[in-house]
Amino acid sequence: MNIANLLTSFRILCIPLLVFFFYLPVTWGQTTAAIIFAIVGWTDWFDGWVARTFDMQSKLGEFLDPVADKLMVAASLVLLVEQHATFWIAVPALVIISREITVSALREWMSEHGERSAVKVVNIAKLKTLMQLSAIFFLLLAGKEESITSVFEHSWLYIVGYIFLYVAVGLTLWSMMIYLQATWPSLNSAQHKK
Repeated sequence: MNIANLLTSFRILCIPLLVFFFYLPVTWGQTTAAIIFAIVGWTDWFDGWVARTFDMQSKLGEFLDPVADKLMVAASLVLLVEQHATFWIAVPALVIISREITVSALREWMSEHGERSAVKVVNIAKLKTLMQLSAIFFLLLAGKEESITSVFEHSWLYIVGYIFLYVAVGLTLWSMMIYLQATWPSLNSAQHKK
């Protein structure tokens, strides 16, 4: 374990803390959950910077880093879907979580066939992550709306959150298509070998 991996582990350990504050029946509970999410998002960038700058990259870190990201995003999206219970949150959440599962499976399959470099992280995926984290932060900070009309009546946080969320969905689908296109020759040749 090094500092970078400890920071990544800290992000995973923050998930139950975020859930606890999200459901805490006090006015500042969800704001605290949003702040925890923001800290975790910032730590995601910081632990990568520490690993690269101080040569602390490791196999454990390569495994833990994407796991921490996906667990925090998935947990937060589940909380938001439960809280808002609307098509406008549920469908984007489904798209984002489905993409993460698909790309993770692709990476595992390509790794087993010695072609993991075909699914290395692309810049569009980094932008997608930024949009996802921003959307979730604003929607957590906004709290629960009473109806879809109150989204636009009560808080600019909803509007910003929804804009980032739908931009994230577009980038999510785009980045998934890039990965599928990069891996399709290998997947197709494997199919013909059967």
